[in-house]
Amino acid sequence: MHIKSEATERHTLAVIVDNEPGILARIAGLFTARGYNIESLTVSEVTEDKAVSRITIVTSASAHVLEQIVAQLDRLVPVHKVRDLTAEGQHVERELALVKVAGSGDHRIEALRLADVYRARVVDATTSSFVFEVTGGRDKIDKFVELMGEVGLVEVARTGIVAIARGREGA
Repeated sequence: MHIKSEATERHTLAVIVDNEPGILARIAGLFTARGYNIESLTVSEVTEDKAVSRITIVTSASAHVLEQIVAQLDRLVPVHKVRDLTAEGQHVERELALVKVAGSGDHRIEALRLADVYRARVVDATTSSFVFEVTGGRDKIDKFVELMGEVGLVEVARTGIVAIARGREGA
């Protein structure tokens, strides 16, 4: 018997939902129950009255599985709209990371030089460490963290991906 495997592709989904208790757990549970992985998950209120939230989910799946994910999300009552930003084309993705680096002498100087190259801001400094804030695409942040590993990386905190479609239409 030969099992054919489908190629997986990374997709960014924008899900507009009622801001009510348990909705995030229901959406995460939908992924968990079916064995789908969530690579990144961010949530924020998007209306002035705080009644609607936007959940941005990054997942990797085959075209068939992604179609199932979108259909199952659409069936949940508090879900207003599901958009596959990756499939729709051009969109903007960003992430924020706080990166703590400790060191002295040349390592401190190198950390500051690298931060300048990556346009990272110093948000905290002591005589023995820095905390940098860096924003950008996933690849940029991954590379910044990798380079800081060589000069004294202590800790990393990342927000996860936020994304929005280009053009006039809203989610």
